[in-house]
Amino acid sequence: MLKVPLFPSKRIAFYTAKLFVLRSLAVLAALVVVLQTLDLLGESGKILRYPGNGDAELWQYVSLRLPQLVSRFLPFSVLLGTLVTLAGLNQNSEVIAMKAAGISAHQIVAPLIVTSLIIAAVSFVFQERIVTRSTATLRAWEAVDYGEMPRESGVHNNVWVRNGDDLIFAATVTGRGAGTQLRGVRLYERTGGTLEAMITAERGTRSGDGWLLRNVERFDVDATTVTKMPTLLTARGVDPTQFTLAKVDPAEQNLPTLRDSIEQMRVAGRPTAVLEAGLWHKISGPLSAVLMPLLAGVAAFGLARSGQLFLRAVLGMALGFAYFVADNFALAMGNLGAYPPLLAAWAPFFLFLLIGETVLVRTEE
Repeated sequence: MLKVPLFPSKRIAFYTAKLFVLRSLAVLAALVVVLQTLDLLGESGKILRYPGNGDAELWQYVSLRLPQLVSRFLPFSVLLGTLVTLAGLNQNSEVIAMKAAGISAHQIVAPLIVTSLIIAAVSFVFQERIVTRSTATLRAWEAVDYGEMPRESGVHNNVWVRNGDDLIFAATVTGRGAGTQLRGVRLYERTGGTLEAMITAERGTRSGDGWLLRNVERFDVDATTVTKMPTLLTARGVDPTQFTLAKVDPAEQNLPTLRDSIEQMRVAGRPTAVLEAGLWHKISGPLSAVLMPLLAGVAAFGLARSGQLFLRAVLGMALGFAYFVADNFALAMGNLGAYPPLLAAWAPFFLFLLIGETVLVRTEE
């Protein structure tokens, strides 16, 4: 049985992979610098508005925002880097030389796909180890209007919990289980939807089957009186997981932590479809970089002197951007419950994998 080598020439494979990596990194650097500058211009006023903030806080914001931009625009950079690389090879007749040497279209694109697999693996690790932490820290900092940076791990901000007719709000929630602590607590006592009293407290901790609030003020709506109390035991039957799981964001948790949160919510009988879609997308998202050389491969083939090179590059770019649109649409449908989580995360990937392969086969000359 005749075996067709994936890389007929290791030198050519290394050459194309090197061009691809350098151009993708150059595009990524340009995108991130421009977008980070624009984003900092929009947020600098809010950061400097807080008393005591200065240049150090601006650089701190950049350090937290930069990983998000790198992770989000890495697939775009791989797409544009592929287009620049293949269009350049075509323009310089290097693709013709490769094909004259007996190298097929798939063998020309193969080094880029293998390199994209490595990029996807690095992107996944970067996302799990750095992006999730920076996202959680930045959102906690934004919640306090860029004031004193929250130092607690696992902090949740602006959490609402319903207890019968009553509504409970906590500005920040830290810890887990019996060690859960609430700060900036507001409790709205209601009967049949009518507000009867509003309780505010500096902080609250778990006590028995309820919550012990400290430095309490109770405003009675009917009597329009304010009563101050050092402590108040209330919200009986409210489990700590109702606070810690009230705002679970896949972007702020790594894969093991998110899987654990999903299991806790499932045990508590709460819906998990949105989080499951986010869990699968943590894998399919970085893996989308592998699709980009396949979708942009159309720019490598066809005679450059025919005047269609630009149209082929535009077609490759359109296919790449169509994938991102379809991916966001599928996730939105998953969040609405219209798509199952697995379908929402993986359907666009496999759909455009088939489209890219079909376009590559039909456009090869």
